[in-house]
Amino acid sequence: MSQPTLFFYPRPRVDIAEVPAVSQAGAVLLTDTLHATGLAASLREALGPWTKPLAEHHAAKVLLDLAMTLAIGGEVARDTDLLRCEPGLFGSVASAPTISRTLTTLAQDAPAVVEAISRARRAARERAWTMAGDHAPGHGVSAKTPLVIDLDATLINVHSEKEQASPTFKRGFGYHPLCAFLDHGQAGTGEPLAIALRPGNAGSNTAADHIAVTREALAQLPPALLGRGGRGSKKILIRTDGAGGTKDYIQWLTTRRLAYSVGFTLPAHTPDLLKRVDEADAWTPAYDSEDDGIRDGAWVADLTGMLDLAGWPDGMRVIVRKERPHPGAQLRITDHDGMRITAFATNTSRGQLPVLELRHRRRARCEDRIRNAKDMGLEKFPLQGFAQNQIWCQIVQLASELVAWMQTIAFTSGDARRWEPKRLRARLFEIPATLVRRCRHKVLHLARHAPEASTVLIGVNRLRTAVAQT
Repeated sequence: MSQPTLFFYPRPRVDIAEVPAVSQAGAVLLTDTLHATGLAASLREALGPWTKPLAEHHAAKVLLDLAMTLAIGGEVARDTDLLRCEPGLFGSVASAPTISRTLTTLAQDAPAVVEAISRARRAARERAWTMAGDHAPGHGVSAKTPLVIDLDATLINVHSEKEQASPTFKRGFGYHPLCAFLDHGQAGTGEPLAIALRPGNAGSNTAADHIAVTREALAQLPPALLGRGGRGSKKILIRTDGAGGTKDYIQWLTTRRLAYSVGFTLPAHTPDLLKRVDEADAWTPAYDSEDDGIRDGAWVADLTGMLDLAGWPDGMRVIVRKERPHPGAQLRITDHDGMRITAFATNTSRGQLPVLELRHRRRARCEDRIRNAKDMGLEKFPLQGFAQNQIWCQIVQLASELVAWMQTIAFTSGDARRWEPKRLRARLFEIPATLVRRCRHKVLHLARHAPEASTVLIGVNRLRTAVAQT
């Protein structure tokens, strides 16, 4: 006798019908963030010169639709279908050919368009931080607890001929963008300040590129955080890896009166220096965190007085760290006596060595920010021209900022403040709902059985309350 077939899941009959259901209903958090921060209005004003008077779709709406598409999981322009099928939630969305023509028009005047978008982003950022209040990244910053800007580059491989794409040092082919992200600390994620698109063969330690990206990043900050004349402030810490450890870049940071924590390449006679440190018993245990105690198998020491720092800026300190390699890790040529050796330079004159080293080590968060940006469009450059892809980088930043501002304003505490894009989509943005009309108003009914329905509702209420209070 044959055994009955067992199924772990129900098998309902499937068909297609007109239903009042709304997909991506949780993305109302993003549309409310657009209204709350004034980004839509600022961008509309900024891109007015590139929109024809009788155009059905404003250039600002086209870019914001693309940013929204990337935020909820799309990858290319045709994925705006995710928005186009829900006009009750996202409004009128341009067709793919219209989007293509708009991007082509904007790319013809790329430098001016990028500057216009940057101005709109800066205005929206200042408003977002004002509404966030005590939870804003810029709240309570000081020389002791500075606002941290992380710089890092990443390689993006492309699989077709694109303008200025070239071979990379890792034998790939594509682009080598340099990014600047604002770190929200342990309580949050971060937001992009600048993404400079560069050919794949661009140098990793090019000082001019680091200076240009840092300028763009500083221009995105509210003026109150910058020093007199907007030159800089020790309330702002620039943090980067060894690619930024050049004399020209560190000298520029010094003249701008900025705090820095930058990877440093040690000289060839480092083993002799480390022996002197060993003999002097000058190693101090490194910290795992400022509260949880020391890090097992890791130590730090100050090498400033042992190095010839002629030509480097005054006040620069060099701090070295040694650590037992993790199981399976291979030693490098720069390692010594079985220990992994790294160093960084900083102009912070006060503070314990382990605290400064821990602050620098947290630069690894920038890799998380880049990974999230890749998940929101930076992984692929779907356009052909270099100028078009520069506009695409601006769209990626708009998408990332929308998510970051939404988390900062709507979720002042809890796990949702730190969720990355994939989890936000699975738990919040894809919540089912129905859209109905009641008393001449549209009402979005979130599904009660959705696990995070109350989280979305609380977030929307916080966004709308913040708007009412400003």
